[in-house]
Formats: sequence, structure tokens, C-alpha cells
Amino acid sequence: MTSADTSPTVFSAPRFAILVAGGSGSRMGADRPKQFLLLAGEPVLLHTLRRFADPALGVQQCVLVLPPDQFETWQQLCAEHAITLPHTVVAGGATRWASVRNGLAALSSPEGVVAVHDGVRPLTPVSVIVAAYQAAQAHGAAIAAVVPKDSVRSLSQQGSYALDRSRLRLVQTPQCFEIGLLRRAYQLPELPTFTDDASVVEDLHPIQLVAGDYRNLKITTPEDLLLAEAILANSPPQ
Repeated sequence: MTSADTSPTVFSAPRFAILVAGGSGSRMGADRPKQFLLLAGEPVLLHTLRRFADPALGVQQCVLVLPPDQFETWQQLCAEHAITLPHTVVAGGATRWASVRNGLAALSSPEGVVAVHDGVRPLTPVSVIVAAYQAAQAHGAAIAAVVPKDSVRSLSQQGSYALDRSRLRLVQTPQCFEIGLLRRAYQLPELPTFTDDASVVEDLHPIQLVAGDYRNLKITTPEDLLLAEAILANSPPQ
């Protein structure tokens, strides 16, 4: 989804985004954090930032959460690649939960809808982002997810047993929430069961699902980067 009209789009609720990019890239085996690796000649994180800067989304503020020791690297990359897309950089915390909480604190508005997105998901179709924003505005909380392609089994003391994959979903980002709801959820203590923002919110509010996209990769291993390069070359998401 693209927009030829660059005039500001008016939405009934202000839209914001928090891009969480605190990974070290240990599983990538690279010489730099995975969000700074080059994808089609540009940093992965730039591709992600550009998605949320699309005029079709109408995002009023994009907050980029980075470890403090990566600020200088990002500034150098911004200069090297002439990155002028507006964004606010804030320091992350020791965990993803703490990083999202810091990002929330940097938002300039007490109301609206905020998308929390992995900084290393650079190929998210704008249509998926729009669907998540719209569903969150209507229902309070919405996340992108896809149906598993493979058979899935659960481990037990006796071995393992098959699960009905038609009743399962693989969770992606963006995960979108009414700002007040997400702030209330992040006032609660952090728990080890928090694996994403939906797990932080779900005790307070039901989570709506919207259709994700199999091209919406989270770049974690070298194979993911190769696949992302192939997708960009052959069927770039719109």
C-alpha cells in the first residue's frame, strides 16, 4: 500500500510508533548488531523506520529505542545514508519490557494509538500496519499474526503430542494499542511470562488479531537476511 498524495492525512485518533531495536545480534554471528546490518545496501533499521514514515500511515511521532552505547553508531549511519526521516531516539532498558516502557514515556501525547514494532522487521507491508492501527482504534488492542505453515507439537513427560495448527497463530509485530491501555499495562510489575506487548496487556484487555504477512520477517539469523534480500529483489512488500 502506497500513497501518491503527500498531503497530511487526518485520522480520528493520533498515531504513534515505538520501534524497539535493542538486539545484540549474537545469533547472527556478525560484527555489529543485526539492526545495523546492510539490507539492499541500507541498514535494516532504516528500512523499518521508512515503513512507519509512509505518509499513508499518518504517524505523528516515531520513537526509536536503542541501547545507549549504540547512539553514536546510529548517528554515524544517519549521516552516511542521509537519513532525514523524523524520529526520537531514547535509551532502552535491560529487557524488552523496560525498553518499551522507556519508549512509552517519550511519547508526546496522552492519547491515541501506538504501534510497537521490532526494529528488525523491515519488510512489514504498510497494509498490515494500517490494519493493526485500525483494529486497535476499534477494539483497544490488535496484533498481526499468521497461521503456522508446519505441523506443531507440544512436549510432555510422555513425549510429545500434535496440536491443531488451525487454532494456533504465529505472532508478529506491529502490535497496536490505545496509549492509555498500554501505559496502564506497563505500570504493572514485569513478569517472566511477558514475551511481547500483547502478553503484557492481555490480563487487562482482549487482544484482536489481524492478518500478518509471511514476508514480515524478524531478522535473527543469517538465513533471515538472505531471505529478506530475495524478497526485496523479487516481491517487495507494499
